[in-house]
Amino acid sequence: MDRKMANRKLIRLSQLKNKLATENLEETDWVTFGVIIKKVTPQGANNGRTFSIWRLNDLRDLNQSVSLFLFGDVHKEHWKTDQGTV
Repeated sequence: MDRKMANRKLIRLSQLKNKLATENLEETDWVTFGVIIKKVTPQGANNGRTFSIWRLNDLRDLNQSVSLFLFGDVHKEHWKTDQGTV
């Protein structure tokens, strides 16, 4: 993990909104980690394709979460991922 994180900035998921508002993260190599705390049943988009929505949290601040929309190949590969997975 030390090797993978070398020269990268860890931003907690609960801090992401604030960091996006105050810092230019496009020029920073940053990572975040989240736990799937809720999954919505896969839905159909207007174009007929199926997508998933996950709610992610860092378990530090349960009032702060991020919704992640999965489309295309990402949806196909990961839609069965269990709730509670990091």
